[in-house]
Amino acid sequence: MLIPSKQYREFEKECLLLIPSKYRKNIDYPINIKAIFYRDSKRKVDLTNLLEALDDMLVKANVIADDNRDIVASHNGSLVLYDKQNPHIEVEITKVENYERWKK
Repeated sequence: MLIPSKQYREFEKECLLLIPSKYRKNIDYPINIKAIFYRDSKRKVDLTNLLEALDDMLVKANVIADDNRDIVASHNGSLVLYDKQNPHIEVEITKVENYERWKK
């Protein structure tokens, strides 16, 4: 069993408070999640870890039904930038068309 870090639990708690109910749609079709992480530090960070944490939080917030490959098809356009004054995350979710070819 993996136990989330204190830092992740704080991230999750803050995000759950900030996501309006109108976005909690429990999406169950293929999507691309583009996430731009604005960090307050230039310290090296692993983008894949940030994306994994974001996906897990979006599941918990009922924005997406699951973070498996049938729903989170891609993270195209995601990156990490520096913004010391205003650290935040911008998330754009778009439907991926013609993804059913995977299921053939």
